[in-house]
Amino acid sequence: MPAAANDSRPHIPVLLRPILKAIAPVEGRWLDGTFGAGGYTRALLDAGAEHVIGVDRDPMVFEMAQAWAGDYGDRLSMVEGTFSKLDTYSDVPLDGVVLDLGVSSMQLDQAERGFSFMQDGPLDMRMSQSGMSAADFVNESSDTQIADVLYHFGEERASRRIARAIVEARKTTPFETTFQLVEVIEKCLPRPKPGQSHPATRSFQAIRIAVNNELGELVEGLAAAERALKPGGQLAVVTFHSIEDRIVKRFFQARSGGGGRANRYAPEVEEVAAQFKLKSRKAIGPDEQELEENPRSRSSKLRVGIRTDAPTTPIDLKTLGLPALMTKETR
Repeated sequence: MPAAANDSRPHIPVLLRPILKAIAPVEGRWLDGTFGAGGYTRALLDAGAEHVIGVDRDPMVFEMAQAWAGDYGDRLSMVEGTFSKLDTYSDVPLDGVVLDLGVSSMQLDQAERGFSFMQDGPLDMRMSQSGMSAADFVNESSDTQIADVLYHFGEERASRRIARAIVEARKTTPFETTFQLVEVIEKCLPRPKPGQSHPATRSFQAIRIAVNNELGELVEGLAAAERALKPGGQLAVVTFHSIEDRIVKRFFQARSGGGGRANRYAPEVEEVAAQFKLKSRKAIGPDEQELEENPRSRSSKLRVGIRTDAPTTPIDLKTLGLPALMTKETR
């Protein structure tokens, strides 16, 4: 396979046109919580944002941005940070926050980062390049821990079979590369039919989520965005798989007064002021043009909410549809 480091294709921001349409007019101070290649940040600045704070866990992205960041002068600031702390990166309330969840195409395209099952490289998957790596996880975790992660974070039905195979394989040779792991997973699952995803898709997704605490950061990031936004400020979130979208959907439902009594005979619940007003009850997906331009956008969904002047309140985690593994760890 060609080396990703030599890949000169542009990194296309997912659902960019729908985002700009949904949040127009773009004004004031915005925060891009997944800076990546700078696609959303540049689009926000070009659309009229006075200032954008670009945040990312990966320090490498800011080195790559030096070639163009100076064009925006003091309208752009860049911060190495996480979703959970995004309300600490501005000293004034924000007019908008954009979150693009999951791994970026840049990271997928770099074999040395270990995110992709399509390229051989070190089994890493760390967005921040620090802490526990994917190799650490599969080499040191028990078969029960591995199976739980594959099932709850990747919705992998063959999780226990794959976990047992991983533990058996590492007795001979510790896992160091992505293709080592891919080979073990492929032996556990039937050959995919045309149009089906690669056998390692769910397992790689699950391990990446676990290594980077992505769902925990997502929940904390949604709460932090609520705290950071001014009344009338907008929160736009792009998700890529069902677990993420379920969490974001239920967050917006709960924070926009989408609860209520199950039936008219149930006890009346004290009405709490909604923290968000939804732009649309339904998620926005890619159009045909975007699917043709960027096939990776096929599973993406956009949800947008407008902050009200209601005070922030603690989030009830039970309402978010979190994987059982997370609710166990949270208790």
